Amino acid sequence: MSRSNFNNAVVSFLVPLPSILFYLYFVNHLQTNNGGASLSPLWSWCFHHPLLLANVLFFFNVNVLFWIIGHIQSSNWMIDLYWTVIPVMLVYYYATHPLAQFNLWRSKVVIMLTWVWSIRLTHNYFRRENWQWGAREDWRFTDMRRQYGRHWWWISFFAVYFSQQIFLIGICLPLYVVHSVDKPLNMWDFAAASACLCGIVIAYFADTQLHDFVTTNSKLKQLGKPMVPNLDRGLWRYSRHPNYFGEQLWWWGLVVFAWNLGHGWTFVGALINSMCLAYVTVLVERRMLKQEYRADAYRLYQKTTSACVPWFKSSVIALKDKDT
Repeated sequence: MSRSNFNNAVVSFLVPLPSILFYLYFVNHLQTNNGGASLSPLWSWCFHHPLLLANVLFFFNVNVLFWIIGHIQSSNWMIDLYWTVIPVMLVYYYATHPLAQFNLWRSKVVIMLTWVWSIRLTHNYFRRENWQWGAREDWRFTDMRRQYGRHWWWISFFAVYFSQQIFLIGICLPLYVVHSVDKPLNMWDFAAASACLCGIVIAYFADTQLHDFVTTNSKLKQLGKPMVPNLDRGLWRYSRHPNYFGEQLWWWGLVVFAWNLGHGWTFVGALINSMCLAYVTVLVERRMLKQEYRADAYRLYQKTTSACVPWFKSSVIALKDKDT
């Protein structure tokens, strides 16, 4: 392990400690004060406003601290890694907050699913980064860094970090609802869990197929052989972005949990995330079309393959496959 890789790993493990230690101190302080009978204004506010407290901790520990670290390192890599971790931290925070009330089995199912989702996405992150910590930042951040030049240092606070607070807190609202309402399990919980699990499985296989494709092309490039212009096998035969579809199915499955508990308004977080991902999809496809060796193949792929929801190839490709 290189020195920079080791240092980034250490920073990654240490960086959430301020929030964790603050919250543990708050819970301990509450227990030693007869469950909140005589609290100071600060601890009383923390007790009565769990959702606002989550936002405050996110703002200072992620927005501010991550931004400072990113500025020092000239790389905003850490937010990508913590996208896979923060939902796990949030679900435990909501489940252990003194005001939490919930059905135990629903909570166990949601926590387990969140862990499975997080492990899947964390594995994909490190596999994509060749098992390196902080090897690079997201290419979109790199593009914006070039675009905004000397103003990027302050724009990055809003574009990279503050925006992530809106997305992550928003899409994790169902985790808060699950631990705010105590209602017996019913068939909708099983439907929600099934949607979440299907989303995780689809995203796993889609990302694995993409990883294998990229790895094969890298080997072909090293050997000086022509690269395969487009991935249109497996799940990618039926959707241009099956990994995105699986990820969205996971988040909308969580919304079903919240809707079943009378808080359907939490769909707003998943909707904003879906709209953002739709825009990211446009950026990704524009980037694909700029690569000369695959531009023509990808244009044909766009015309004949569903953008997100898996569906059958168009009749043009079906006839072509039949003829060949």
